[in-house]
Amino acid sequence: MTREVLLLGRWMAADLYLRDLDQLKTELSMWKANSALRAEVGDVAEPYRELLKRLLARVEATRDWAKAQLDGKSYDGGPIIETRDQLYAPLLTCYRSLCDVGLDTIANGVLLDTLRRVAVFGVTLTKLDLRQEAGRHEQVMEELTDGLGLGHYREWDEEQRQEFLLAELASRRPLIPRRWECSAESREVLDTFQVAAGEHAEALGTYIISMAAQPSDVLAVALLMKEVGGDARLPIAPLFETLDDLNRAGDVIDRLLALPGYRELTGDRQEVMIGYSDSAKDAGQLAAAWAQYRAQEALVEVCRHHGVDLTLFHGRGGTVGRGGGPAHAAILSQPPGSVNGSLRVTEQGEMIRFKFGQPEIALRSMEIYACAVLEASLLPPPTPEPAWREEMDRLAEVAHGTYVSVVREDPDFVPYFRSVTPESALGRLPLGSRPAKRRQDGGVETLRAIPWIFAWTQTRLMLPAWLGSGEAFAKRLEDEGGLEVLRDMRDRWPFFGTYLEMLEMLLAKADVSIAAYYEHRLVDEPALEALGQRLRERFGRLHQVVLEILDQQELLENTPLIRQAVEVRNPYIDPLHGLQAELLQRNRDADGAISADLSRALMVTMAGIAAGLRNTG
Repeated sequence: MTREVLLLGRWMAADLYLRDLDQLKTELSMWKANSALRAEVGDVAEPYRELLKRLLARVEATRDWAKAQLDGKSYDGGPIIETRDQLYAPLLTCYRSLCDVGLDTIANGVLLDTLRRVAVFGVTLTKLDLRQEAGRHEQVMEELTDGLGLGHYREWDEEQRQEFLLAELASRRPLIPRRWECSAESREVLDTFQVAAGEHAEALGTYIISMAAQPSDVLAVALLMKEVGGDARLPIAPLFETLDDLNRAGDVIDRLLALPGYRELTGDRQEVMIGYSDSAKDAGQLAAAWAQYRAQEALVEVCRHHGVDLTLFHGRGGTVGRGGGPAHAAILSQPPGSVNGSLRVTEQGEMIRFKFGQPEIALRSMEIYACAVLEASLLPPPTPEPAWREEMDRLAEVAHGTYVSVVREDPDFVPYFRSVTPESALGRLPLGSRPAKRRQDGGVETLRAIPWIFAWTQTRLMLPAWLGSGEAFAKRLEDEGGLEVLRDMRDRWPFFGTYLEMLEMLLAKADVSIAAYYEHRLVDEPALEALGQRLRERFGRLHQVVLEILDQQELLENTPLIRQAVEVRNPYIDPLHGLQAELLQRNRDADGAISADLSRALMVTMAGIAAGLRNTG
C-alpha cells in the first residue's frame, strides 16, 4: 500500500507537470539566451524549447514508469526524474537566462509559477507520513528475540527493553538475519521500512507511532529503521491518544530525550503527535480537551529543559468531537509556547474539500493558518491561573465520570448505539483508508473514532462531543460563586472560551427531535427507549447551563452569520434524516439484503447529511 501511494503521487505529479511544460514549450520560442543555457543545449535556434523538449521526455518517461510499476509491468523506457532538483535545475537555467537577456516579464510569468510548484510539491506532490501501531513493532521484536534465542521481548520490563534497543542501535552488527522467516504481520511492517529505504528523503515525512506509551516504542522504530530502512532516517513522532497516555506524555518524552543514544540519532528536534479523536472517545470531550492541553504544556517544558525544538502535530478531525472547529480560534487557544513558529495539523474528510477545494478558499484557509501561527507565536495566550487549573481538574473529573458511567458501564448503551444509529451500515461508506472497526467483535472500544463520531452525527444527537459537560457545569453552578468563576474563565482564558464556543455551535447543529425520530423508528425495547430519553434530558440540561454561562437568551446570539448558515441548511438536511431512518429500518428488516438502489440511496443520505452539517468527522 505504501509503495502504491508513493507511485500514485509520482504519476500524478508527472502528469500535472507535463501540462505546465507543454505550455512553456509553446511560449518560450525566443532565441536570445545566456552562455549557461547555450552551453547546456548547444548552438540551436530555439534553446529554451530544446531544453524543455529534453525535460518533457524525462517527465513523460517518469509518468510511464510510474504507470508500469502500478500495473505490475516492467519498464524499459528512457531515464526518469527521481528528485526535485532534476526537474528544478533545467527550469532555473531557463529562468536565469531570460532574466540575463532582459526578458524578465516572460521569466516571471508561467515559468516562475512552475518553479514555485516544483519547489513546493516536488516530484511526489507531498511528503508521505508513515504510521503504524506500537503493538505491531512490539510483535516484530517479540518474534525476533524469540527466534534468535534472546528471550521474549514482551516479557521484558521497560528498562530491559531500552537497554536491548540502545545496544542494538549502537552495534554495527546486523540484528535481523537475511533470510529470517516471520509472520505475515511482521513481514508487512518490515516491508514498509524496505519501501522507505528505496525512496529519496524528499518523498517521505514523519514516521508516526500510534498508541505510543513508552520510550521503547520510539526506540523500536529507530532500530527497525536502522536494520531495514537503509539510509532512510525519518523523524519519529510518538502519538499519544488515550487519556492515560496523554497524562504520561511529558514523562515519556522526558525519559526518551534523556537517553544519550537517542539524542545522537535525532539531534535537537522532536515531533510529537497529539491524538484528539481516540482520547475524546476514550474519556469524553471535556476531559480529553483538558488532558490534551496539559500534555502540550508538559511537552513544551520538557523540550525546553532538554534544549530540543518541539513540533506538535495535532491529529484533529472535522468535528468538535475530534478536536475540530475554526482553525484560527483553535490555534490561539493552545497553551503558551506550544505554537512557537511551528505547527502541524491534519485536515481530514470533507474538511479538505471545504477548505481547499477552490483556489480562493484554499488561499484564505492558508492565510488563516499563517496568521494564527504568527499571532500565537508572537502574542501567546496568558498562562492559566492556578485557580483555573483546579476548576478544570474538577470539571474534567465530573465529566469523565459521567461519560464512563454511560458509555462504558451502562449495559444498555452499546445496544442502543447500534440500534439508533447507522453504525452497522457504515462499513459500506468510504470513510477513509482504514476499516470502521479495529476488530469486528466487541463494543464501542473497537470502533474507530471517525465512525463513532459520524454515527452519532447522522442522528443529530452529537453525543460524543458533549456527554458529561452538562453535569460538570451544572454541578459547578450549584456552588456559590460558580457562575462568576466560569464566566471569568470564559472571558480571560482562550482555551476555555474556545471550548464553550465550539460547544455552543455543536448544540445549535444538534436536534433532539430528529434523534427521537430515529429512536421511534428503530428502537422497540423499553429499556433502550428509557436510555434515549435520559440522554435527551442530559442534552436539554446542557443547553440551559451553556446559555447561562454565556449569558445569552439563545444559541449563537453573538454570531448571527453562523446561526443563519445553520438555519439555511437545516431545511435541506432534515428530510434526509427521515429518509435515512426509513431506509435503515428496511435494511434491518431485510437483514441487510436490500436492493442495490436502496443501498445506494442509504449511502446518499449519509453523504448528504455529512455535507450539510459540514464538520461531521
